[in-house]
Amino acid sequence: MTSDRFTVHKEGTYAVVIPYDVWNAFAKAGHARAAVKAFFKENEFDFNGKTQLFNGQCFISFIKRYQKAIGVFSTDFFQLHPIKDTSKYDAEVPASFQAALDSDLEGADVFESLTAGRKRGLIYYIVRFKTAQTQINKTLIIFENLKRDIRDPREIIKPR
Repeated sequence: MTSDRFTVHKEGTYAVVIPYDVWNAFAKAGHARAAVKAFFKENEFDFNGKTQLFNGQCFISFIKRYQKAIGVFSTDFFQLHPIKDTSKYDAEVPASFQAALDSDLEGADVFESLTAGRKRGLIYYIVRFKTAQTQINKTLIIFENLKRDIRDPREIIKPR
Protein backbone atom coordinates (compact mmCIF):
# COMPACT_ATOMS: atom_id res chain seq x y z
CA MET A 1 0.00 0.00 0.00
CA THR A 2 1.37 3.38 -1.00
CA SER A 3 0.17 6.78 -2.11
CA ASP A 4 1.58 9.51 -4.31
CA ARG A 5 3.53 12.37 -2.81
CA PHE A 6 1.36 15.32 -1.86
CA THR A 7 1.94 18.81 -0.49
CA VAL A 8 0.93 19.65 3.10
CA HIS A 9 1.50 22.20 5.82
CA LYS A 10 1.38 22.01 9.58
CA GLU A 11 -2.07 22.18 11.07
CA GLY A 12 -1.79 23.11 14.72
CA THR A 13 1.26 21.98 16.62
CA TYR A 14 1.61 18.27 15.95
CA ALA A 15 -0.29 17.32 12.83
CA VAL A 16 -0.68 17.84 9.12
CA VAL A 17 -3.88 17.49 7.12
CA ILE A 18 -3.72 14.71 4.55
CA PRO A 19 -6.08 14.09 1.63
CA TYR A 20 -9.19 12.08 2.51
CA ASP A 21 -8.52 9.54 -0.24
CA VAL A 22 -5.09 8.79 1.28
CA TRP A 23 -6.54 8.30 4.77
CA ASN A 24 -9.42 6.25 3.37
CA ALA A 25 -7.12 3.91 1.44
CA PHE A 26 -5.14 3.16 4.59
CA ALA A 27 -8.29 2.81 6.70
CA LYS A 28 -9.96 0.43 4.24
CA ALA A 29 -6.82 -1.72 4.21
CA GLY A 30 -6.89 -1.82 8.02
CA HIS A 31 -3.75 0.27 8.49
CA ALA A 32 -3.99 3.03 11.08
CA ARG A 33 -0.26 3.71 10.90
CA ALA A 34 1.97 4.58 7.97
CA ALA A 35 5.66 4.81 7.23
CA VAL A 36 6.15 8.30 5.83
CA LYS A 37 8.90 10.12 4.01
CA ALA A 38 8.80 13.92 4.38
CA PHE A 39 10.48 16.20 1.86
CA PHE A 40 11.37 19.87 2.39
CA LYS A 41 13.81 21.70 0.15
CA GLU A 42 16.86 19.39 0.00
CA ASN A 43 15.94 17.60 3.26
CA GLU A 44 14.29 14.21 3.63
CA PHE A 45 13.11 12.55 6.83
CA ASP A 46 11.52 9.15 7.47
CA PHE A 47 9.04 8.66 10.31
CA ASN A 48 6.13 6.50 11.35
CA GLY A 49 2.78 8.11 12.11
CA LYS A 50 -0.82 7.42 12.86
CA THR A 51 -3.44 8.45 10.32
CA GLN A 52 -6.63 9.66 11.91
CA LEU A 53 -9.98 11.22 11.08
CA PHE A 54 -11.20 14.04 13.33
CA ASN A 55 -14.06 16.46 12.69
CA GLY A 56 -14.18 15.53 9.03
CA GLN A 57 -10.47 16.16 8.41
CA CYS A 58 -7.76 13.56 8.01
CA PHE A 59 -4.49 14.01 9.85
CA ILE A 60 -1.15 12.35 10.36
CA SER A 61 0.95 13.12 13.41
CA PHE A 62 4.03 15.24 12.75
CA ILE A 63 5.64 16.01 16.09
CA LYS A 64 8.14 18.76 16.89
CA ARG A 65 11.13 16.41 16.62
CA TYR A 66 10.15 15.54 13.04
CA GLN A 67 9.60 19.20 12.21
CA LYS A 68 13.03 20.11 13.54
CA ALA A 69 14.72 17.20 11.74
CA ILE A 70 13.49 18.36 8.35
CA GLY A 71 13.63 22.11 9.08
CA VAL A 72 9.92 22.89 8.70
CA PHE A 73 8.38 26.00 10.26
CA SER A 74 4.69 26.73 10.79
CA THR A 75 4.30 28.63 7.51
CA ASP A 76 6.15 26.13 5.31
CA PHE A 77 4.63 23.80 2.76
CA PHE A 78 6.36 20.44 2.31
CA GLN A 79 5.64 17.04 0.81
CA LEU A 80 4.73 13.70 2.35
CA HIS A 81 4.81 10.23 0.84
CA PRO A 82 3.07 7.62 3.05
CA ILE A 83 3.41 3.88 2.49
CA LYS A 84 2.24 0.85 4.43
CA ASP A 85 4.20 0.48 7.64
CA THR A 86 5.83 -2.95 7.50
CA SER A 87 8.04 -2.54 10.57
CA LYS A 88 7.48 -5.04 13.36
CA TYR A 89 6.68 -2.43 16.02
CA ASP A 90 5.22 0.29 13.76
CA ALA A 91 8.41 2.24 14.45
CA GLU A 92 12.02 2.10 13.34
CA VAL A 93 14.01 0.29 16.01
CA PRO A 94 17.42 1.82 16.81
CA ALA A 95 20.37 -0.55 16.51
CA SER A 96 21.09 -0.28 20.24
CA PHE A 97 17.56 -1.39 21.09
CA GLN A 98 17.64 -4.19 18.54
CA ALA A 99 20.94 -5.43 20.03
CA ALA A 100 19.29 -5.62 23.44
CA LEU A 101 16.32 -7.51 21.99
CA ASP A 102 18.70 -9.97 20.31
CA SER A 103 20.99 -10.50 23.30
CA ASP A 104 18.65 -10.36 26.32
CA LEU A 105 16.08 -13.08 25.68
CA GLU A 106 14.35 -12.66 29.05
CA GLY A 107 14.04 -8.91 28.55
CA ALA A 108 12.89 -9.41 24.96
CA ASP A 109 10.16 -11.83 26.11
CA VAL A 110 8.87 -9.31 28.64
CA PHE A 111 9.05 -6.53 26.05
CA GLU A 112 7.04 -8.65 23.59
CA SER A 113 4.31 -9.11 26.23
CA LEU A 114 3.63 -5.35 26.32
CA THR A 115 0.90 -3.71 24.28
CA ALA A 116 1.81 -2.43 20.82
CA GLY A 117 1.48 1.17 22.00
CA ARG A 118 3.71 0.61 25.03
CA LYS A 119 6.38 -1.02 22.85
CA ARG A 120 6.23 1.89 20.41
CA GLY A 121 6.41 4.39 23.27
CA LEU A 122 9.56 2.80 24.66
CA ILE A 123 11.17 2.72 21.22
CA TYR A 124 10.29 6.39 20.67
CA TYR A 125 11.76 7.19 24.08
CA ILE A 126 15.09 5.60 23.09
CA VAL A 127 15.16 7.29 19.68
CA ARG A 128 15.03 10.71 21.37
CA PHE A 129 18.61 10.31 22.54
CA LYS A 130 21.21 11.33 20.00
CA THR A 131 24.24 9.29 21.01
CA ALA A 132 24.39 5.53 20.65
CA GLN A 133 25.90 5.19 24.13
CA THR A 134 22.99 7.04 25.75
CA GLN A 135 20.54 4.90 23.79
CA ILE A 136 22.33 1.77 25.01
CA ASN A 137 22.34 2.96 28.63
CA LYS A 138 18.62 3.83 28.54
CA THR A 139 17.78 0.55 26.82
CA LEU A 140 19.60 -1.42 29.52
CA ILE A 141 17.65 0.43 32.23
CA ILE A 142 14.36 -0.33 30.50
CA PHE A 143 15.15 -4.03 30.08
CA GLU A 144 16.28 -4.40 33.71
CA ASN A 145 13.10 -2.71 34.95
CA LEU A 146 10.91 -4.84 32.70
CA LYS A 147 12.55 -7.97 34.12
CA ARG A 148 11.77 -6.61 37.62
CA ASP A 149 8.11 -6.53 36.57
CA ILE A 150 7.93 -2.73 36.50
CA ARG A 151 5.24 -1.70 34.02
CA ASP A 152 4.43 1.92 34.93
CA PRO A 153 5.73 4.01 31.99
CA ARG A 154 7.20 6.62 34.33
CA GLU A 155 9.00 3.97 36.36
CA ILE A 156 10.29 1.80 33.49
CA ILE A 157 12.74 4.51 32.44
CA LYS A 158 14.17 5.24 35.89
CA PRO A 159 17.50 3.76 36.96
CA ARG A 160 17.35 1.58 40.09
